[in-house]
Order: sequence, then C-alpha cells, then structure tokens
Amino acid sequence: MKEALIQAAIEAREKAYAPYSRYKVGAALLGKSGKIYTGCNVENASYGATICAERSACVKAVSEGETAFEMLAVAVGGDQPSSPCGICRQFLAEFGLDLQLILVNMDGKRIECRLRDYLPGAFTPDNLNEGRDSIGLSQT
Repeated sequence: MKEALIQAAIEAREKAYAPYSRYKVGAALLGKSGKIYTGCNVENASYGATICAERSACVKAVSEGETAFEMLAVAVGGDQPSSPCGICRQFLAEFGLDLQLILVNMDGKRIECRLRDYLPGAFTPDNLNEGRDSIGLSQT
C-alpha cells in the first residue's frame, strides 16, 4: 500500500499550481476505509490564500465523509524529502498524531515517521475538552 500511496502523491504533484514558488507538492492520504485522497498545492497571488497539498487532500477526504486516516505520502522536488509545514502539521493533528508520514522526493529518497515526531506538544481537540472542564463546562 505504501508504494501505491507514494505513486498517487507523485501523480498529484504533477497537477500542482505553483507559478510563484515553482515548488510543486503532491499528497496522498489513506483513509481507514482504504480509500486514497489526493491533493496538490495551489498557490495564489495573495500568498496567504495558498493551500498546501496536505491540507488539500485532507479537505477532500473530510468533504467526502472520511475523518480517520492511516498514512500520508508527500512528494516534493528538490534534493531532500520535505515535512509538512507548521500549518499542515496542526491541521492534520486534528485527526490524530499517530498518522504515518512517508516523505519522498523525486530521486527516491524517503523518510518515514509519525506526525507526532514533527509536532511535539501538539494542540489537539483534547486540549479544548480540558479547557471546558477547567471552567465548569461539560460536553453533552
């Protein structure tokens, strides 16, 4: 499954819209259902409106009803594989820190790790639950 996920990320990378940075990124997210959701980075002249490949794939999955994930492959150009940016790390943490990451470049270099390795001390939904409890609110 890892190789299929990597190939899907490489193919998604080809669809990236990166006229400003020229840094194309593709992502493929494996849902617990077994379905693969792909995404690519989409840049914008207003740089803050840019969306990363990882979030693109995750939003696609959630919009199709999937919120439990097993693996994420991220494919980039350049000399080394690249980890998700800070915003993507936080975004993905919403769905679990045990997400397996497979980071690859086009030369076949690979790094495998867990999201928690790149986001120690993550702010997760559990933090919100703890905050509610500490001010006397309870979930129903």
